[in-house]
Amino acid sequence: MELHVFFLTLGALFLLGLAADQIGARTPLPRVTLLLLCGIALGTSGLNLLPVGADLWYDFLSIAALTMVAFILGGSLSLRNLRSHGRTIVAISVAVVFITIAMVGTGLWLMGVELGLALILGSIATATAPAATQDVIRQSGIRGPFVETLSGIVAIDDAWGLMVFSFIVVLVGAVNGTTAEGALGHAAWEVGGALALGAAVGLPSAYLTGRLGKGEPLQTEALGIVFLTAGLALWYEVSFLIAGMTAGAIIVNLARHHKRAFHEIEHIQWPFMILFFILAGASLEVAALGKVGLIGLAYIVLRIASRIVGGWVGAVAGGAPADQRPWFGIALLPQAGVAVGIALIASKQFPDYAETVLTVTIGTTVAFELLGPAATLFALRRVARTPA
Repeated sequence: MELHVFFLTLGALFLLGLAADQIGARTPLPRVTLLLLCGIALGTSGLNLLPVGADLWYDFLSIAALTMVAFILGGSLSLRNLRSHGRTIVAISVAVVFITIAMVGTGLWLMGVELGLALILGSIATATAPAATQDVIRQSGIRGPFVETLSGIVAIDDAWGLMVFSFIVVLVGAVNGTTAEGALGHAAWEVGGALALGAAVGLPSAYLTGRLGKGEPLQTEALGIVFLTAGLALWYEVSFLIAGMTAGAIIVNLARHHKRAFHEIEHIQWPFMILFFILAGASLEVAALGKVGLIGLAYIVLRIASRIVGGWVGAVAGGAPADQRPWFGIALLPQAGVAVGIALIASKQFPDYAETVLTVTIGTTVAFELLGPAATLFALRRVARTPA
């Protein structure tokens, strides 16, 4: 890509992000959805206006943006928040994961889908979209117990989902007589290694950062820690999301001299998010929606129902206020790249399922990418309007 094209593209995309921000502030639409729609319009599913090579930015931007999101979500796991909402966070996150697998898997099986394939699709349905959810929370400006609990759930539910998915892969492999013996070990390394890496980064960062400024890490410190965490996670092949979340949780709990541990990350995050969501939209194959068929439609309906039921059951078990219980599942509808990543792993483990798994996951991810953030924003506003 020529240098002038590079700068023209960046300038145009940042201005598109500004427009989406302003439109989102004046309409019920989340800016995430607007950015994704802009990306679809600019990408191969639309006018195909992005220059050749722009798609190569996506890997860097997605990892950078999601690692920043992970640090901020880890910051929601402060001891104060865990004391207030820890029981609710764990109860809802666990309930949503297991009820999603049970309802989606059983529902598809009763429709005639092979049991192994139904279970795989059920486990993929547990994945969420932490970046979209966190940005909707930030855009809404809403604060309070519901938001604190939701942030905590989003921070840990993909870890539960990854572990359960790995168990399902082993189970289906045993039933089908295929080899999947390495799946649990891989998941243990991806999660356990990420926790260890997050601790290795978070512990010294909690002490060293925020010493040069007045109680806050400088922008260069924040960027350095984020990129260091992402790079090490990729090097050791562990989850950069879980590593960032762990480091963020350690820093927010141990850095007593910090006033706002992630203030600078919040400042620099939005430009990365603009490019990430637009390029994510450009990478979406809208035509995949037309290929999902009856299985895909059932997957969408069952996933929505299972999130609502799981959120309500977990909220009851976790002692959440009655007025908040119906809205947790709706707020957890977004689904994005994590689901596609899990689907790719499943398709390699089970080639016979690959076409159906990828078609359903990619097609339904388009739907949940566009509709999920709007559902999250709706739930946040309904809870905020509910009298205490």
